[in-house]
Amino acid sequence: MNVRELELLAEKNRKRLVEVVYAAKAGHIGGDLSCLNVMTALYFDVMKNIDPANPGNEGRDRFVLSKGHCVEALYVTLEAKGFLKPEVLDTLGQFGSILSGHPTIEVPGIEVNSGALGHGLPIGVGMAIAAKMDKQAWRTFVMMGDGEQGEGSIYEAAMAGSKYKLDNLVAIIDRNNLQISGDTEDVMPIESIRERWTAFGWDVKETNGDAMDDILRTFRSIDYSNGKPHLVVSNTTKGRGVSFMEGIAKWHHGVLNEQQCREAVKEISERIAALEK
Repeated sequence: MNVRELELLAEKNRKRLVEVVYAAKAGHIGGDLSCLNVMTALYFDVMKNIDPANPGNEGRDRFVLSKGHCVEALYVTLEAKGFLKPEVLDTLGQFGSILSGHPTIEVPGIEVNSGALGHGLPIGVGMAIAAKMDKQAWRTFVMMGDGEQGEGSIYEAAMAGSKYKLDNLVAIIDRNNLQISGDTEDVMPIESIRERWTAFGWDVKETNGDAMDDILRTFRSIDYSNGKPHLVVSNTTKGRGVSFMEGIAKWHHGVLNEQQCREAVKEISERIAALEK
């Protein structure tokens, strides 16, 4: 898919996300919206051999959503990819649904149960080591939150990733600068991310996670043979694409009312119409 096609798909996913979170009356919509562009790019351009008709394909790239509270973004992406039927996604928040508030392997296309913050990267390191041991070409992608960077297990995994030269591993930090209790630099400063991860022996890149062309440029520039694990710092906006949510911490776990849902859908629909022209 080209940049415009991916932008259109991301907007359609964004509209669907707003609708399902509103219907469920729960969800971490701010972080969902900030990581949705990158997630769309991963599933529809970057990751290889992702096939809903053959979800267990041994050669598939693996994706781990370490910031599992933003599972709604993953659900709408999996629906767009063909792993989830619309009638299943519509059960989000209902009793008996297979869709819970964090990723579980009951859901087609999800590799591991996740959401306990700090666990995703250690799991990803294990996956990448397994691929190396089996001499397989598939790659592992792990998406983390920036508030999650306060977890010590991440840095244990970072050391291991460097020691084992896991150039088949890509970690992503959704750098929207806000966590549930406020600005990340007030709660627990994590800058300089680049200097910190470079010191751990990682190949560090930054991208504008709000811009699809820059996302593609960054991921396509990764050298998977350089002997280093990769970190992409995706600079994003919390609540991206819904003007009254952007950059506001309360939307970390905010619930839309009916009027807010209508406003958000209208705003996104106008962008969809413009991209379809």
